[in-house]
This record gives sequence, C-alpha cells and structure tokens, in this order.
Amino acid sequence: MYNTMSDTLEWAGSGFGWIIAAFGDLLSGLSGSTTTVIIVLLLTLVLLGVHVAISLGITSLVGIYLATGKMRIVEATVASTSAEALRDFTFAVIPLFLLMGEFIGRSGAITDIYVAINRSLKRIPARLGIATVLGNTVFSFVTGVSIASAAAFARIGYPEMKAHGYHKGFALGAIAGSSVLGMLIPPSVLMIVWGILTEQSIGRLFLAGVLPGVILATLFIAYILITALLRPHTVGNEAVEVELEEGAFDPKKIEIKPGSMAVSILGVLFIIASVLGGIWLGIFTPTEGAGAGAALALVLAFIKGMTPRGFIQAIYQVGKTAAPILILLLCAALYSRTLAITGVTTSIREFFVDSGFTAWTVFAIIILIWFILGMLIDSISIMLLTVPIVEPVAVAFGFDQLAFAIVGILAIEAGLLTPPFGLLVYTVKAAIRDDDVSVAQIFVSCVPYWIIILLTGVTLMLVPSIVNFLPNLMM
Repeated sequence: MYNTMSDTLEWAGSGFGWIIAAFGDLLSGLSGSTTTVIIVLLLTLVLLGVHVAISLGITSLVGIYLATGKMRIVEATVASTSAEALRDFTFAVIPLFLLMGEFIGRSGAITDIYVAINRSLKRIPARLGIATVLGNTVFSFVTGVSIASAAAFARIGYPEMKAHGYHKGFALGAIAGSSVLGMLIPPSVLMIVWGILTEQSIGRLFLAGVLPGVILATLFIAYILITALLRPHTVGNEAVEVELEEGAFDPKKIEIKPGSMAVSILGVLFIIASVLGGIWLGIFTPTEGAGAGAALALVLAFIKGMTPRGFIQAIYQVGKTAAPILILLLCAALYSRTLAITGVTTSIREFFVDSGFTAWTVFAIIILIWFILGMLIDSISIMLLTVPIVEPVAVAFGFDQLAFAIVGILAIEAGLLTPPFGLLVYTVKAAIRDDDVSVAQIFVSCVPYWIIILLTGVTLMLVPSIVNFLPNLMM
C-alpha cells in the first residue's frame, strides 16, 4: 500500500515513465531515425486531434528517451525546463499585454476612437472601410491579438457599414483582412512567442513590425479607395434603414461627448507612446513595459467608468486566454530542447542545404507549409510546431533573421484568412450574427487582402532593410 502522497506520485511517475519507455522502444524499432520518429509522431498526434500542447509534450518525452535511453534524463530535462520557464520573466509579457488590451477594450476608448476617425473622414469615399482599417491599426497597438481585433470591429464597424448600404461581403472582408494587423503591429503576441522560441530580442521584433504594419495598413486603405472609385455601389453612400438584432451595436445611438472622446484618444496615445517608447528607448524591458501598460490602461478604464465587476471580469478573461498560451509555451520550450538534444533541427537543416534547392525554393516551401497549417490550426500552435525547425533553416540559407520573423508572422496570419477553416473569417461570422452573409462570401472578400499580405511578405524578404530600419536606428 502507498500511504503517502510522495509514494503515490513516485508510483504514478514510474508507471508513466514505463509507458514512455515502452512507446519509445516500439517507435525506435519501427524506424531507426530519431528525426523521422519525432516528426511522424508529432504530425500523427496533431492530425488525430490531440491538443497541440499534449502532442508537443508526448513527442518531447519520447524524443529525449530515444536520444538518451534513460528515464532519469527525461525526468531531469522536464524538471529543469519547467523551472527555467517559471523563472523567466519574459513569459509574463503575454498576460500583461493581454490585460492592457482588455482594460482598454472595456473602457470603450476604441469605440470612441473609431467614431472620431469616422467623423473626421466625412468627405473621403469609403470612409467607414478606411476608419475600420485605421481603427484596427490603433487597436493593434494595445491588444496584439488579431482574433480580438476581428471580433471587436465586427461588432463596432459592421453595423454602421451595413446601415450605410455597404456590400456586406466587402464590409466583412475589410474587418477580417485588416484584423491581421493585430499580430504584426506591436505589442504582438506572435512576436513575443517568436522571440521566446528563437531567443531574439522582443524589443527589436516590436520595432521591426512597425513599418511593415504601416505599409500593410496603407495598402489596405489604397485597395478600399480604388474599389470605392471603380465600384461605388460596393460602398453605398446613403444611409439605409436596417433592422438590428436586439443587443447589437447601433451606430445611430452613439452620443459621445467631446470631452470623453478627447480622454479616449489622448489616453490611448499616451499609453502607446509610454509603453512602446519606453521599451524602444531602453527605459524598461518588455516585461516592465507590459506591466506599466496594464497599470495605465487600468487607470484609463476607471476614468472611463469601468466598474469593479468589470475589473474582475477582465482579470478572469485574461486568465482564460493566457493560461493555455503559457502551457503551450512551456511544452514548446521542452520541444525545442528535445530538438537540440536529438539533433532534429541539425538533420533538417542539413537535408535542405544538401538538397540543392535554391534559397527561394526553400522559402516557398516554408510559406506553403504555413499557409496549409493556417487553414487548420491557430497561429500560436503553428508557430510552436514549426518555428524551432524552420528558422535555423532560413538562417542557414542566408535570409535576414528579423525579416524572416516578420514575413513568417504575415504568412501564418494569412493562413487564418484561407478556406476552409480560416479562424479570422469564422470569428467575424460568429460576431455579426447575420444569416444573410455566408462564410463563403467573407472568404471571397478576403482574397484581395490575402494577395496584399503575400505581396508585402515577398517585398520584405527582397528588401529586408525595411524591417531592419527602426531596430538599427533605435536599438
């Protein structure tokens, strides 16, 4: 009998260790290549629907056992990796930036800014579509999550575009397409994850995303303007009467006092300037900047009328969002260490180097993989599965490290606009609750944005100085 908790845990650990060892010996017998076993096992688990974190964890445990043949080493590696991850303050960046975005979102400041942008563009064709892109750009500076941007502007921007006679597919395409900016413009969660996985400076990654983000937003606006000039009926000019569902956002009922709007605009701009400026100027680290941003956003939210209950709900929502991400990152750290121990990364890099492929062929293969995965799973999971493997390959072929990071984020996000399972499109569809618009219509309307993203990515790889300009200038 096992009378103590420690005895029970030791017994359970031994049993689990025996299972891993037996499983590893079986796979080793089926294939003599550890690299093959790890890749096939990971892909099999993911395709079978096993959660990515569990897939990474199981693959890591089996891989370390195959490389060492000792469960003691497997246990020690898991323990040391977990301890290092828990002590690493970099991991705190994600929940703190999410908290900053949640507080600002609950303050109503983003709605105020959207209305202000909309009213200031009265004489410009397709002003609502342009306001959506600009609003998404501003929102990207405080949220760092594209799905949050898509959901927010589906509720804020779509009812007003619908009320002004916009083609529904075009309106939703603008919302879904421009929400990609949420992962490109700092503070981007994907940039933080990329920095953790590749041990790059998160501050430099933040800087690297600014110019590409501005360029992408400008191209989106240019497309909307050109469409408005060539097909004016797509962006109806006169307001039309529409029935909105109960509880839906009604633009006609918005009455924002100039003082409240000024507080929102100045408050959000101050937070962005303080947080990102402080990181770029070296006043504080990204983690400290995220903490400062969350504190400033909390002050703004209370000034704008957030209740104590709203505060508790914000904390709870961030906890629900951040916890799975942090678990994924812990498993990804173990996965990265497994790749190093087993030599998988080295084997794959040597395979591509010895294959005779040109650098651009390898680049095209990597982008294609990201597009395909983007149709099936979320951005962070794609990054955790692929970046530890493909990033060293890209560097070996001479691609600029920062430019590849930004283009990688663009490609992964573009996959979220791609059928049949583009998550951004389904997020928008779920947020609008409009049965007259099909998912297929939204996918078709996202095609121009997908093309713009692809062309921007190719341009950045051809001219990496665009990505490196601000990092080299300020850090």
